[in-house]
Amino acid sequence: MKFREKILKSGTRILLGRTAENNDELMKKFKGERNIIMHTVSPGSPFCVIDNLKPLQKDINLSGAYCARYSQDWRDNKGDVKMSIFTGRDIGKEKGMKVGMWKVKKTKTKTIKKEEIERLK
Repeated sequence: MKFREKILKSGTRILLGRTAENNDELMKKFKGERNIIMHTVSPGSPFCVIDNLKPLQKDINLSGAYCARYSQDWRDNKGDVKMSIFTGRDIGKEKGMKVGMWKVKKTKTKTIKKEEIERLK
């Protein structure tokens, strides 16, 4: 299955998983890389990878909005969504972990405002 792909106005490409299996494929592809990856703090969202090693801050924000838009948190609450931000160097998969689940060593948190997500429609 192909990843969701979005090209931002800046030309930066973002990739988003569609299912737990697809998220695993995406994380395996970027494990060990310096790309910025995002996921909601709450479970149930795609992993979102920014396919640019030096993205603009506005691209990081917009990528977070896309990731939030496809999340269960947004579907269920229609409010601000907290995102975890990390890189492919910070992820790992331990034996026995469920499909779509990854361990993250270092993460930053960012809140994506409801208005930013609604602008994507």
